[in-house]
Amino acid sequence: ALAAALRAALDAAAAADRAAADRLDDLARAAGTGWASPPPPGRPALGAAPALVSAWWSGLTPAQRRWLIAREPALVGRLDGLPVAARDQANRLRLDVWRGELLAERRRLLSRVPPGPLAAIRLRGVVGRLAGLDALVERLTAGDAPRAYLLGLDPAGEGRAVVALGDPDHADRVLTYVPGMTAGLDDAPGELGRAARVLERCAALAPGERSAAVLWLDYDAPDFLTEAASAGQARDAGPALHRFQEGLRASHEGPPARQTVLGHSYGSLVVGVAAREHGLAADALVFVGSPGVGASHAAKLGVPPGEVWASSAPDDVIRAARPPEELGRRALFGAAPLAAVLGWPGRTGHELWFGHDPADPGFGGRVFSSGRGGHTGYWEAGNPALDGMARVVLGR
Repeated sequence: ALAAALRAALDAAAAADRAAADRLDDLARAAGTGWASPPPPGRPALGAAPALVSAWWSGLTPAQRRWLIAREPALVGRLDGLPVAARDQANRLRLDVWRGELLAERRRLLSRVPPGPLAAIRLRGVVGRLAGLDALVERLTAGDAPRAYLLGLDPAGEGRAVVALGDPDHADRVLTYVPGMTAGLDDAPGELGRAARVLERCAALAPGERSAAVLWLDYDAPDFLTEAASAGQARDAGPALHRFQEGLRASHEGPPARQTVLGHSYGSLVVGVAAREHGLAADALVFVGSPGVGASHAAKLGVPPGEVWASSAPDDVIRAARPPEELGRRALFGAAPLAAVLGWPGRTGHELWFGHDPADPGFGGRVFSSGRGGHTGYWEAGNPALDGMARVVLGR
């Protein structure tokens, strides 16, 4: 069975390599016909200000842009500030390469006989990322409305993905959704489904509006509670989220779109920290199932407090995320049973692990209701939180 699996992996990798080579050969031939021509020397660095990136791209001819997409897709696909369509074209050219990297990693792990427990864990991770990538490719190539755009992908580690549903460059309303703990390439299709459900409600509530939604999973989300107890990974994500939002503004055509950034669970901390420490090009911020957003008041997030929204389900376990000093104090004195030490199911205050509960009116923002559904039920059909998120995106 192992030998058969290995042969299958090798065959798949070879097929992917041949397909990628054929595609690159076609593009190279096109580049030599005048359809594409080399641009002047000099490229924006990764991480360059999106406004500068946009200005650089605007100074290129269509033939030079086509040359860059064909010859330097790794650069074009990652530069915030470039048009969504250009990034999508460049990143699609790399899909076979990314899949080949995962197949090579799987092949390497399968070659270990016996594999050992650590290799087995890594193999499960690779298989999950392959499944996630294949599901994203299926959505990208399905032709379903709204059209999907691939704005970024990285199969390394737990994997990252940035995918838009609808064209943010031409939309009137744009949602950026930041997922939380354990999010990775393996479950990116499911996270994209959450963004899709908000978009569907937007279409139902405002049929004439052009809306788009982006799954922004371009950070290293915590995998374990020990990691999620620290704001370190949220701080690390801040500059990238800041640049991405600036890029959406820089590449947008026509009147400015209403930009909303939504964070769930640990993703709400990512959004809050980015807004407070770097500023976000956003008209509204939304937090659902939040353990705190790294701020004591909505006024510290850089958008009008009336555009800071939050919701917390009555049975969301995140409500047990009491501040560490409170948990320590209760545990030290030991006067309460375990349920009281954890602060579950009741609450006596409004402080959570990462600051004041944004779903408490005392935070200074606005609150919309959620039905029961635990920590992940905010997107379930019939939950008022789903309509709440859509109405914020629409500005209603």
